[in-house]
Amino acid sequence: MRRFVRDDDPAQQCELCSAWISDSHQHLIQVSERRLVCCCQACALLFGHRDTAKYRTIPQRREYLSDFRISDAQWDALLIPINVAFFVKSSSRPGVIALYPSPAGATESQLDLDAWEELEADNPLLRQLEADTEALLVNRVEDAREYYRVSIDHCYELVGLIRAGWRGISGGSRVWEAIRQFFDALKTQQSRDGRFHA
Repeated sequence: MRRFVRDDDPAQQCELCSAWISDSHQHLIQVSERRLVCCCQACALLFGHRDTAKYRTIPQRREYLSDFRISDAQWDALLIPINVAFFVKSSSRPGVIALYPSPAGATESQLDLDAWEELEADNPLLRQLEADTEALLVNRVEDAREYYRVSIDHCYELVGLIRAGWRGISGGSRVWEAIRQFFDALKTQQSRDGRFHA
């Protein structure tokens, strides 16, 4: 997760060819391991084709779903132990994978498929999530009821933020403020392709 924690030197190297890349570089996902790869533009074009089995390009998306429909009972039926989670369709296994950020990284949670199918029926856009590269990101911390369709690297950015900032048993006030700021920024920033809806 270190790649998602900013340091004083924004210069990084492409993990495929070692070229220097900027802080706003592209990402690929290594599908079999669900591992994100920081890469340059050339490698994103070379390795990120849909017909390439090993890698997929992660398109930039930040979409706030103001009309998303889910009741508290439906959320409880998904059996997620905390109030922040993301859901990803996998091309390498059937169904949807539910993950939540923790001090140890992204933790997979057993997902009730009937509950997910009911959620899809109420929110047909969930059937449009691109496998491996997009996710439904949920924030229900305290009074928040926020739902986003985002590129998967945003989810792992949040995971890295929590993993790097967590202190003690409850996380500490700084990490919770950082989480709040993350979602505030996500809600207000325009995605590069203009697919932001509030």
